[in-house]
Amino acid sequence: MKAELAPLNPDVEEALRPEKNDRSGVGVHYADAYLKPLRKKIELPDGTKFSAKRRGLKITLALGTEKGEGLLRRIEKGPDPKDMLKAALEEANANFAAKLIVEDDKFWLEYASVG
Repeated sequence: MKAELAPLNPDVEEALRPEKNDRSGVGVHYADAYLKPLRKKIELPDGTKFSAKRRGLKITLALGTEKGEGLLRRIEKGPDPKDMLKAALEEANANFAAKLIVEDDKFWLEYASVG
């Protein structure tokens, strides 16, 4: 199944402005702004809850009891925060029962129907 989760945050590029430097080296302000629409638990049509969050360098995607995690890695994927976040989300998707997709300026989730 494919379900629409939320629209992309239109203010996400603001977090990359030089005067908003977060000094983390991995762009945690950018990651937070990007994941902001997914932080609250979103209920899918079948009743399953989905959420995405950042804690430290770890990005966690959760669907029901299933979780996928990825790390923001500056040395391997840096120095662009967009590339680091994209790689962390791909890593989390690889370890996850579903797939988070961005298309048409919206977040979508492809997952197997339960039951």
